[in-house]
Amino acid sequence: MLEFNRLLLTKFALVCVFALSMAAVGVGQIVVDEDGNPIGGDTDVDDPIVGGVLIDSNGLLARRAIPNNARQLNAQRFNAAKVALNQDLQKISPLRKVSLNRLEAEVAQLVAAGKSVPADFRYLAGLTKISHVFFYPESKDIVIAGPAEGFFFSGNNFVVGMNSGRATLKLEDLIVALRAFAPDSKQASMITCSIDPTQEGLVRFRGVVKEWQRRASAGQFGPGIENQVVQSYKDSLGLQTVKVAGISPATDFARILVEADYRMKLIGLGLERPAVPGIISFVAKANPTSRGNALQRWFFQPDYDCVTINDNDTALEIAGEGVKLVGEGETVSAQGQRKGTGKTSSASRAFTNSFTTTYAKLAEQTPIWAELRNVIDLSIAAAFIQKMDFYSKANWSLGVLGDESLYPVEKYPAATHVAPIANAYWKNGKFMSPIAGGVAIQAKIALNSDHVTVDTDGKLNEIRDEIDLSGLKPGQWWWD
Repeated sequence: MLEFNRLLLTKFALVCVFALSMAAVGVGQIVVDEDGNPIGGDTDVDDPIVGGVLIDSNGLLARRAIPNNARQLNAQRFNAAKVALNQDLQKISPLRKVSLNRLEAEVAQLVAAGKSVPADFRYLAGLTKISHVFFYPESKDIVIAGPAEGFFFSGNNFVVGMNSGRATLKLEDLIVALRAFAPDSKQASMITCSIDPTQEGLVRFRGVVKEWQRRASAGQFGPGIENQVVQSYKDSLGLQTVKVAGISPATDFARILVEADYRMKLIGLGLERPAVPGIISFVAKANPTSRGNALQRWFFQPDYDCVTINDNDTALEIAGEGVKLVGEGETVSAQGQRKGTGKTSSASRAFTNSFTTTYAKLAEQTPIWAELRNVIDLSIAAAFIQKMDFYSKANWSLGVLGDESLYPVEKYPAATHVAPIANAYWKNGKFMSPIAGGVAIQAKIALNSDHVTVDTDGKLNEIRDEIDLSGLKPGQWWWD
């Protein structure tokens, strides 16, 4: 029996405990028609649900189950939106333009009149991506542009394009980005979220690991014990904490950051199957070492080499993959203190590299990844507007969009904790624990000279100059 237990100890593969302190808000806005009425499915306009996570009254995160009738709901809501939405809005456009100044002026009138903001405003005329930012000194318009189409509230709880199924941009996320890079703010804004175990939890965790190692050496280790081991690791770590900085954690923008972080880790652990092939999970490649306190940290950041600017700084183009997943190894001391090693394992590199190279395809299939790309692009666009001082040049200081009391976006419960999740399987007889992670958006880095490409061929100027604002009607804020 002792020999058998020793054999089990050498074979006990890998118990991956994710200390995910996930603070993601699953509350958002459903699609409504121009009168503010919901389009298909949900009817509770004051407290609708968007996204793949939920939060209870204590701020604890949980995954939101996809409804069993998701396909039926999807078809019903799509058909309802086809009837309710403006037909021009439903047209597929390769480059729909939105004037931020004109948009804000119309929103200000609605707010002053006590009217609800219609769906075309709240979902930025169906934009599914920001590809360009333009400034027109003659009319003082600050314009964002990108592909667009009609939209609807899908059966799996995201607002998506009718044709592509890609997540639609939201006015409230744009507002969060603009406020982060406001006209009167000179500080270098950094938007981050992190999911971390507590120091006390890590101390307990080390003790539990040592106890299991002792029991295994004493022959107290047998088949079927894996679930007990995993549960003891989760219990020792306890609830994990989330920190959101640079923006309010009570926003949809924050929900996107933390939900993306959470679900990325599920994929890394092999607990969520990605919608497209090509992503190599961490657990598929992990080769545990004898260092029981070795951890892995994974976090998203922008692809900072994605920006092209014209020769007179009045036009910007955002291209490329947009999002990178990077990793770093960590160690944990007996006091529960974490320290970066500056190194990463081959399994971690395989996961992060495959996630990055697959990201564009993944975003086409799963809305949360498109949402993450969108809020990163919104941040870069807002940083460009601030850096080039378009606010003063346009004589515009955000108006109602910059005033939380007039247009609130900090209206969701900010979750603070999540229970750790775990996976266990047999591999090479060693224990590892990839812990923590987050999202770090330093949008201004993308605008530094060592990252920006200057358009010397004039192609960006051609696109900018082809846009005609002279024919816009009073009150018109978007056009194709």
